[in-house]
Amino acid sequence: MGYNIWQAYERIISAYLVVMILSGAVPGISLMSDYDVYLFREGRHFRLYRCLGCHLMEVDGQGGALFAVWAPNAEWVSVAGDFNGWDRGSHRLYPRWDGSGVFEGFVPFVKPGDRYKYVIRSRVTGETYEKADPFGFFFECPPRSASVVWDLSYRWGDDSWMSARPDRNSLDSPWTVYEVHPGSWQRVPEDGNRPLSYRELAERLGNYLLETGFTHLELLPVMEHPFYGSWGYQTIGYFAPSARYGTPQDFMAFVDHMHHLGIGVILDWVPSHFPKDGHGLGLFDGTCLFEHQDPRKGYHPDWKSGIFNYDRNEVRSFLISSAAFWCDVYHADGLRVDAVASMLYLDYSRKHGEWIPNQYGGRENLGAIEFLRAMNCELYRSFPGIQTIAEESTAWPMVSRPTFLGGLGFGMKWNMGWMHDVLSHMSRDPVHRKWHFDELTFGLWYNYSENFVLPLSHDEVVHGKGSLWGKMWGDEWNKAASLRLLYGWMYCHPGKKLLFMGGEFGQEREWNHESSLDWHLMGESELHRGIFQWVKDLNRFVRSRPAMYQLDFDPRGFQWVDCDDRDNGILACLRFSEDGPVVLGVGNFTPVPRRDYRLGVPCGGFWREVLNSDASLYGGSGEGNLGGVWASDLGSHGRPYSLTLTIPGNSFLFFEPQG
Repeated sequence: MGYNIWQAYERIISAYLVVMILSGAVPGISLMSDYDVYLFREGRHFRLYRCLGCHLMEVDGQGGALFAVWAPNAEWVSVAGDFNGWDRGSHRLYPRWDGSGVFEGFVPFVKPGDRYKYVIRSRVTGETYEKADPFGFFFECPPRSASVVWDLSYRWGDDSWMSARPDRNSLDSPWTVYEVHPGSWQRVPEDGNRPLSYRELAERLGNYLLETGFTHLELLPVMEHPFYGSWGYQTIGYFAPSARYGTPQDFMAFVDHMHHLGIGVILDWVPSHFPKDGHGLGLFDGTCLFEHQDPRKGYHPDWKSGIFNYDRNEVRSFLISSAAFWCDVYHADGLRVDAVASMLYLDYSRKHGEWIPNQYGGRENLGAIEFLRAMNCELYRSFPGIQTIAEESTAWPMVSRPTFLGGLGFGMKWNMGWMHDVLSHMSRDPVHRKWHFDELTFGLWYNYSENFVLPLSHDEVVHGKGSLWGKMWGDEWNKAASLRLLYGWMYCHPGKKLLFMGGEFGQEREWNHESSLDWHLMGESELHRGIFQWVKDLNRFVRSRPAMYQLDFDPRGFQWVDCDDRDNGILACLRFSEDGPVVLGVGNFTPVPRRDYRLGVPCGGFWREVLNSDASLYGGSGEGNLGGVWASDLGSHGRPYSLTLTIPGNSFLFFEPQG
């Protein structure tokens, strides 16, 4: 008898579900448990993409999708899309009973590729808004703005990379990073000058990275963005790669291919602000849900964008979930976090009276600090071998120090001071450089306060700043020599290296995101081919010499030989590893050759000239030391032996002892 009662009960429930499926969204179906809600409201749910957004599933044999969206100030929410003729009223979602502000419901007949938006009636403004899904996995290609139902299934083939990543990605491993904007690295002129797709880019860029010897690739934000000219820094799809270049699986295949080639993938990520486009996060349910309500804290005057409310627990859960998503679903090896300084300071880019002090009267954004620490703790806890890198342009202390020591918890930080100083020096007429020699050396005074990346990034070749080539002093020959000298000093200086695309062959014009790099230069000019070969050889040299990377963040890894010969424009230093051979780096920052120049070294024997930027191979004059020199037992610079060298003008040389 009991069996028959349960059988009848199941039939009643099934019939009820069929009626609900045919008439609209089905209530009571959820991927969000009570514990999920608790963590979300506490600001400690870091996998929200598993329970919010759109998820394909079957209910009682009927295929469809479960939709869930956070809109606590909504009177009602519905979902409109291809599956219901974009009817705003046919598929209402149901508010959860727990007061979380989440609306959810199962919608039948939804399939991959269907477009959709949430229709939100605000109980605060009384107005109705159409919004893309904040957790959407895929978007229409801009300027269209709907979210797209998508299944993120993919069979990864990068197990060997992922298991080796903690060693390949560690702070004591070699890092030479190639920064790329995917839409303008190369284009297809025979097909309307379109950008490469993710899969096309994987093949061409992967082979190029193998040839040039870079260890890591850093992509300007691939997260969906409505305005192409923002280069991705006006992010709207915090869980979706841009449809401009392909599908989510296409981007997964891109990362997978890079890992197969042994190349790490770093993604730029922007938690500092978001655009105010109508379908985006701004005024999401008619209120300042994601942004801070007070414009003195919620509006960015430089970028005309919204600033996240880092004090709100649900917003912290959203952002940290986004960061985790790219490491989890897309196997990113690290995140470079954009504009961290704008997050840390309440008075960033604001005049007196345009900002609100914190509860202690200071200008520090306490909510942003808490968010960044929580984010870094979660990423390093959950994803072994990843790195987070801060673009932080001030002297905020302990950015790349552990949170348990009071730091922000990043693995590394861009050294904006070094970049500014060294580019300023290289732009000067050599006659005047002696008076500004500290521009080359000052960075070593603070070098070990953080784990620094030395960036020659996209920011230095846009907005009228010209190219790196254009910043160099002199005629074409001297520009090429100076650029090789700059890279020599960059690679010799402690810290990881980053170079924006085009810099490796001396792009002459300023970067334009609407066109390809000027690849023809390498076919037309020995000088540009020489720069390219120099960068290739520097990359291989760094990777093969532990002294050039192992102690980048340890004072034991660097010693000056001479840092004060400003009259001759000579810098010389030693790089050390835990147990490998020492490397001597020597730079001449004037166009005048220095002959019979004596430098102290720690050991005798033959010192081989490993690299010389003035070699004819690189487009130089061919002057040098005929392969190396024997050390004399005549001490110099406080060391027991010395070398007598020829140092060509505008050149950088590397030596190492043999035997």
